Amino acid sequence: MTVPGIIWLTRDFRLHDNPALLAAIADGPLVPVFFIDQLTMAQGAASRWRLVRALKAFDRSLRARTGGKGITVLRGEADEILPGLMELLGARRLHQTDWPTPEMRTLQDRVRERLRPLDARLIQHRGHLLVDPGKIRTGNGDPYRVYSPFARAVRRLGPDRPAPDAPARISAFPQPPEGLDLNTLNLAPDLHRGRAALEKFATPAGEDAALARLDEFLDRARDYPGGRDRPDLEATSGLSEHLALGEISPRTLWARAMLRAEMSPEQDAGICKFLSEVIWREFSWYLLVEFPNLPSACWRREWEEFPWRKDGADLIRWQRAQTGVALVDAGLRQMWLTGRMHNRVRMVVASWLTKHLLIDWRAGLAHFADCLTDWDPAANAMNWQWVAGCGPDAAPYFRIFNPDKQAEQYDPQGEYRRRWLAGFDVSANPDAAAWMESTPRAWHAGRWRAGPPSMLTEGREAALAALAHFRAATSEN
Repeated sequence: MTVPGIIWLTRDFRLHDNPALLAAIADGPLVPVFFIDQLTMAQGAASRWRLVRALKAFDRSLRARTGGKGITVLRGEADEILPGLMELLGARRLHQTDWPTPEMRTLQDRVRERLRPLDARLIQHRGHLLVDPGKIRTGNGDPYRVYSPFARAVRRLGPDRPAPDAPARISAFPQPPEGLDLNTLNLAPDLHRGRAALEKFATPAGEDAALARLDEFLDRARDYPGGRDRPDLEATSGLSEHLALGEISPRTLWARAMLRAEMSPEQDAGICKFLSEVIWREFSWYLLVEFPNLPSACWRREWEEFPWRKDGADLIRWQRAQTGVALVDAGLRQMWLTGRMHNRVRMVVASWLTKHLLIDWRAGLAHFADCLTDWDPAANAMNWQWVAGCGPDAAPYFRIFNPDKQAEQYDPQGEYRRRWLAGFDVSANPDAAAWMESTPRAWHAGRWRAGPPSMLTEGREAALAALAHFRAATSEN
């Protein structure tokens, strides 16, 4: 009897550096399985839409190597379906690239429990991160809590080497008949009018697109340190979606970047700065592994007592990109239309919500999770806490971004704001009109209007007053 090699796909839609895929191929004819389960459907609509594009791209890549056999997509819970599937096929080994969220670890435990009576086991393979988090420890054996020493430790240890690429030809097992049709799969029916905008502004999906994007970026990496904070320029890598979906691994990215730095010394400084941002992503995941409550609880526990506002009209205006602050609204509209937002603008947008409006960072985290196509649960959580002032490596709370000054410095000609705000000036970019066409009609989304300048000073004063009151109250306790 031929025993298949089963891979449980999570966020590893690639042929390069995919040790779980190689292990499954070594076991026997390949059966790649993806589950549309509660965890998948709990994601935001935009990330679910982008997930389907990753599935389709990887399915095409597999079919090209297997003679037409692709991914089996099943609707239901992995712990309920996998035992029966493995028993039917006679398989005793299940391979998975670890995606170390708390929810996935809970699910993995349930799968192991259900496989035990079958004398079958789940084998996890590393590939989502540069380094095994368990290998990165302080001299006392404790987890790192600050980025800079963590980054030094990662560079000192060195990332794991990428696994070999998948073979050009892959033997595949016949696909189970109950699999869903990827061609008609729609995981984001709740996008409504926003779907057309995401499709209009979408960048190419899949591993080939990720590798091409990396090579294109490395050609211009020399400009990265000076341009990375400019949302009006194409200076960043644009790889966040690909990393989030596992269309490229961080180990492949690191290896290719280091090789390019060696071959092109003029790009070395830019590549070094870029890799420090890759380590920041690594730090986010490291902290999520060590501190699973990162997305839901303040890293600095005392900040749970801070007088955050939970909801209200200000939150609704922020969610609808109608705050009247140009850079804030431009960023939120870019995210709504494209599923992405420039990182400098993300900080300004988050600061406005948590400082000027004093609204709980978790409300912002949830909105970003719903709208981002490059949604990453670890980075989303840590970056929101960092800006709010309650997280690891956080800037002092009194560092309140002034959105007008940020715009003057990083969007000096107004190109970024003009692109996304119909009403910013008379020569608005045609892309700005897409906002009014894609938002719910109940929003009455007309042309953008600036709010009163007093919002900036009043919001800053309120934030500092709240901080002073909070510090006084906590010192008394």
